[in-house]
Amino acid sequence: MALVLNAFNSNLVFFYSPTQIAAQEAPTGRTFRLGGLVEAGTVKRDGVKVSFVVTDTAKTIPVVYQGILPHLFKEGKGVVAQGKLGEDGVFRAHEVLAKHDENYTPPEAAYA
Repeated sequence: MALVLNAFNSNLVFFYSPTQIAAQEAPTGRTFRLGGLVEAGTVKRDGVKVSFVVTDTAKTIPVVYQGILPHLFKEGKGVVAQGKLGEDGVFRAHEVLAKHDENYTPPEAAYA
């Protein structure tokens, strides 16, 4: 039973807002999820390397990611990034998920 609980705890990935990260509530050296809005005017692309800022309207956290972003990723929209916070305060994401609001309509339905 202890082995199962240990494996479960090591696979947990917690979610933190920029305010919680700024307050140093997020773990150092461990993977966690950062959630908030992509701040307008902050997305910079260099091939598959992307940098942007995530905000919860109170605090901001810079993020770098290398890979293909989801279709719904846009400035001003919700995002969840999974990765680690560097000692320099930059969140290095290895996965980025775009969030949509409850009014989301699939492109096929919107076109119809």
